[in-house]
Amino acid sequence: MKPAYVLLATAAIFASAACNAEKGTTTADTSAPIKAVAPPKGGDWTKMVSATPEGGFVMGNPNADVKLIEYGSLTCPHCAEFAEKGAPQLIEKYVKTGRVSYEFRHFLRDGLDMSLSLVARCGGPERYFALSEGIFKDQREFFERVQAATPEQQQAASTSPAGFAGLAGAQQWAAQRGVPSAKSNACLADQAAMDQLMQTSNDVTTQFPTFSGTPSFVVNGKMLEKTATWELLEPQLREALGS
Repeated sequence: MKPAYVLLATAAIFASAACNAEKGTTTADTSAPIKAVAPPKGGDWTKMVSATPEGGFVMGNPNADVKLIEYGSLTCPHCAEFAEKGAPQLIEKYVKTGRVSYEFRHFLRDGLDMSLSLVARCGGPERYFALSEGIFKDQREFFERVQAATPEQQQAASTSPAGFAGLAGAQQWAAQRGVPSAKSNACLADQAAMDQLMQTSNDVTTQFPTFSGTPSFVVNGKMLEKTATWELLEPQLREALGS
């Protein structure tokens, strides 16, 4: 195992320093209808998902007017809150119109995050967003399983993604959602995927010096400030759409 992963894995499992909780209020009107772009015949823009060269997965029209990127962490509670309250509205009201595409890129916070990210990616583009949503929904249960382990068990698990996944019950969880354990174990041992996740995490701090934690959002190449909630993000999407 490469040293980079060992350092990540032995970090504090549930540290919140990189989990952005900046919130605020807005009075912008977000009720105006959005002119949609017709999807391919018989299609649905939200069903179009592909991997990106930067290591993320993007949903929606590849030629959308507004390209939204979320830098998030599967072990970040604020990201889980956005996944519950913001992502469904984002997808239904914006991605479905073909005017906004939505890409999720991982910013790894800890060893468990690496493990869960590898599991989320294991189902390929067609399963990625559903698996990620499920992980966010069950985030607390994953935490509780790992926290229930002894310090010795946690230390032993920190040597590989499969170790933390085993403590969290991630392989069994994935198997119940159509990803066989043999496949998830192979994904958890995929060094190329680990390297890509680490590279994506490193790149964000270089590309966007103002990055302060997760979730953070980029619209058409510009990182937004104080957009950790849907209430703050949606008006800026409207502005980018010109409506």
